[in-house]
Amino acid sequence: MPQALTPAVVLVSGGMDSAVTLALARERGFACHALSVDYGQRHASELAAAERVAKMLGAIEHKTVHVDLRRIGGSALTADIDVPTAGGGSGIPVTYVPARNTIMLAVALGWAETLGAADIFCGVNAVDYSGYPDCRPEFVEAFEALANLATKAGVEGARLRVHAPLIRMSKADIVREGARLGVDFAATVSCYQADRDGRACGACDACRLRAEGFASAGVADPTRYRDANRTQH
Repeated sequence: MPQALTPAVVLVSGGMDSAVTLALARERGFACHALSVDYGQRHASELAAAERVAKMLGAIEHKTVHVDLRRIGGSALTADIDVPTAGGGSGIPVTYVPARNTIMLAVALGWAETLGAADIFCGVNAVDYSGYPDCRPEFVEAFEALANLATKAGVEGARLRVHAPLIRMSKADIVREGARLGVDFAATVSCYQADRDGRACGACDACRLRAEGFASAGVADPTRYRDANRTQH
């Protein structure tokens, strides 16, 4: 009988980074259980993209867990705060969602324990990103330490690992890696204020970083914009 693949939980948001992360986890030989979190984000069309990406990239299964972060607000993605479109601001932007990555990884950790999986993958990036504190290597390392302290699996000797394979890549590097892996970026949604059909605004920080990544990589950008007359990068 063929040897069973090692299970892993992969956080899949529907954006380009998590799609490449899922493809990398598959390439490394993991049986991928894709997890998305509906946290009340205004760009909810990314959840439909996550379902597409999980199916397209061969996840064993895909779950969406609901955690309503709109109840606490504090972010342009979960409250009635305008998404900035000027770009280039200093400090942590208002699109930062308090505790989002901590909550997502905690949910992923719970599912990993249930599955008997020792590996969790997330697509956080600390090079071309929006300045979020929970996208840094220090955060990933701290969460991995917590996972091994706070779980039955960790206490009983399993070594739980949190993989962030894109964390030191530029957006151009991520685009090139996705192209190598055959990721269909047209299926992904990155925009912070994408419409119900997943069409991008072309002006927010996420759109800017995505467009610059494709341009720097020399790869055609398949992003669909709400403004049909917009010139893509």
